[in-house]
Amino acid sequence: MTRSSFSLPAAGGLALLIATTAAAAVPAAPPGFTALFNGQNLSGWWGEKTTNPRTYLALPPEALEQRKAASHPDIASHWRVENGELVNDGNGLYLTTDKFFGNFELLIDYKTVPRADSGIYLRGCPQVQIWDYTDEAKFNIGADKGSGGLWNNSPGAPGKDPLVKADKPFGEWNHFRIVMVGSRVWVWLNGQAVVAGALMENYYDRKQPIPPTGPIQLQTHGGEIRWRNIFIREIPPAEATRWLRPEDPPGFEPVFNGKDFSGWAGPVENYEVQEGAIVCKPGKGGTIYTQREYGDFVARLEFKVPAGGNNGLAIRYPGQGDPAYSGMCELQVLDDNYEKARNAKIDPRQAHGSAYGMVAAHRGYQHPVGEWNYQEVTVQGSTIKVELNGTVILNTDLANITEFMGGKAHPGKDLKRGHFGFAGHSDPVMFRNVSIKSLN
Repeated sequence: MTRSSFSLPAAGGLALLIATTAAAAVPAAPPGFTALFNGQNLSGWWGEKTTNPRTYLALPPEALEQRKAASHPDIASHWRVENGELVNDGNGLYLTTDKFFGNFELLIDYKTVPRADSGIYLRGCPQVQIWDYTDEAKFNIGADKGSGGLWNNSPGAPGKDPLVKADKPFGEWNHFRIVMVGSRVWVWLNGQAVVAGALMENYYDRKQPIPPTGPIQLQTHGGEIRWRNIFIREIPPAEATRWLRPEDPPGFEPVFNGKDFSGWAGPVENYEVQEGAIVCKPGKGGTIYTQREYGDFVARLEFKVPAGGNNGLAIRYPGQGDPAYSGMCELQVLDDNYEKARNAKIDPRQAHGSAYGMVAAHRGYQHPVGEWNYQEVTVQGSTIKVELNGTVILNTDLANITEFMGGKAHPGKDLKRGHFGFAGHSDPVMFRNVSIKSLN
């Protein structure tokens, strides 16, 4: 990376300043990126260990600032700046960004020493692995496969081991390019793809997804490591969808042509087509559905909700009745801020992505109102998985559900086949780019 000749002004507040041992130029960020390290001091960073990020993400601002300030003496003891490089002695707290990030692209260089072990935490969660690929003592846990894998993923899970070994010899700088969209991660090490869109598991609680936002952390783990040229670019919603869905693979077929309701049944007069999207007319509703029936399938679609918007995906719908009860389920399509927008308290099993009235989905992974969201739904037997914007928010087996919201039974939940559709509730929720792949 090139470097510019100007200097950043000194930072104030609680930011810890560590003087450089030699004057260094401030790194020039590539177009669209900002520098996380100014080449001079540790402004913009604090210290944290391997800690569930949800513990400090939930802190009030004042308490979080106190936590950051308390970490400064430790990082002053173990981190320094030399010639525009961040240097850690292999001990102490992990350097942690003040700012929290959602979807991002990260560029970073590192150089380490034999037998060292380090990593990069994404949204505060471990980790993109860095280690000595020649250390035979760690071959049994994967060191011989090289750096860049999502080492804390479960054994055998995609991304656990890097696709190729791309480490450079000791004494040379290595370069990472890391993209994170939702819980999906892409990693390139020295220009070679080592992780390709794998879901990163939540090390702290594998039943929960990665938090929607969190810091970048540079791990310290027993050996000197140096870092430089640290740049980040936040990825907007439209680009996030392109990462997740560059194009549908073979087997997916469009079920909506973007022009009219050919191939659809039900009260289509209550819907209209706007800019290539199906829209429920304000004040109208009812369930429209594909004329074709499906058993096991994967559906891909994009949706946009207005403030307080409410709709649903009809899964294995029999063509009559309320799809939440007569069909296998209705997967909620709901503004994440519905309660605030409508001043109405909801049951967790009514939140977006939930199997309505049966199983609650994880919340907080929608794009802002007015932005398109990408969702993939997989139905196999009695199981349903919902991935929203790259994060799995529901993964459940409806055969195991015996308790229902309001005590109202769902007689259709065990259906093996039915239609796919949209269950409108008077709000102009929009759907586009709808395709389905049959699995049987």
